[in-house]
Amino acid sequence: MQSEKKSGLSLKTLFRSALDAMLIPFLAILTAVVLGGIIIAIVRGNPFLAYYGLIDGSFGSAKALSETAVWATPYIFGGLAVALAFKGGLFNIGAEGQLALGATVSALIGYALPGWLGVEIPTIIHLPLAIIVGMAAGAIWAAIVGFLKAYTGGHEVINTIMMNYIALNTISFLLNGPMKDPDPNNVIARTPLIADGARIPTIFEGLRVHWGFIFALLVAYLVWWVLNKTTLGFEIRTVGMNPDAAKYAGINVKRTIILTMALSGMLAGLAGTIEVTGLNYRHELGFSIGYGFDAIAIALLGKSHPLGVVLAAILFAAMRNGATRMQFLTQMPVDLISMLQALILLFVAADAIIRYIYRIKAQGERVVLTRGWGG
Repeated sequence: MQSEKKSGLSLKTLFRSALDAMLIPFLAILTAVVLGGIIIAIVRGNPFLAYYGLIDGSFGSAKALSETAVWATPYIFGGLAVALAFKGGLFNIGAEGQLALGATVSALIGYALPGWLGVEIPTIIHLPLAIIVGMAAGAIWAAIVGFLKAYTGGHEVINTIMMNYIALNTISFLLNGPMKDPDPNNVIARTPLIADGARIPTIFEGLRVHWGFIFALLVAYLVWWVLNKTTLGFEIRTVGMNPDAAKYAGINVKRTIILTMALSGMLAGLAGTIEVTGLNYRHELGFSIGYGFDAIAIALLGKSHPLGVVLAAILFAAMRNGATRMQFLTQMPVDLISMLQALILLFVAADAIIRYIYRIKAQGERVVLTRGWGG
């Protein structure tokens, strides 16, 4: 009886803490939507029609849902990469380069390996190999920064930015040179198409959504499980909260920093790998511009929680996917979507503004909504 009460109490506490954690992001989104609507009205647009177009373009049909899921897939992986680094007290600004590097290496394995071996490789071998190598490329690239952080004190923000430049410029050289599609009609910096055996199949015929989206959801659960249910996750969170206390407790802080960055880079590389194997079937220069930086925003909006990251990724994907429909119905510039994203992040990052507007007070670890807007 007592254990049942304890179980019920823990579930109730968990549910309440989840609601409290979601309250500020929800109010941030609501406030951004209201302010966005006011701005649309000021420039003589119809905010109701604009938001209808945004929702209809994102969720209004099977094709819209499919495209939203397609957009969300790299966002989930990228957001998880940044969120994992946040949990370890690290700021991975290098997801952009890690993602592009993973995509490039995966594409190389996808199109070149059958030629190197002189045989057709079955999907059961070729696809996992392309994915694993892409993940490894992102992990190694990020682990270099982790090593510099652990053993020299080099700040990961500066180093990941510099590594971005190295990765992206190297990839630009490769796609314009050794790895460029040899088709004489091709004038774009891109690789040849990968072999059929290295492609992730679509879920529904006629729609672009592929099994990589389901894989992203599974990886999000796996990241949550690792962080909350394993010794490694405990070490990552402890080092992130207080490296000195972690060292005193016997945790190898240097190893944990390197491993955290490697895992973060692995997830970022996975984002690029899945885009190549599941959607584009090749790597093209510039296809991923902005994904890595959007991932930072997604991790912040999701409060570095895997479930929050998934929800934030779907929100960003919906805004990106529905922007065209919104623009068609209202003739409003698509830049309004970027403005909405910026407003949401502004209110999430500066949550004191939201607390002031809605008169929210923190009581211990609980967040309580005490009074209405300005009341």
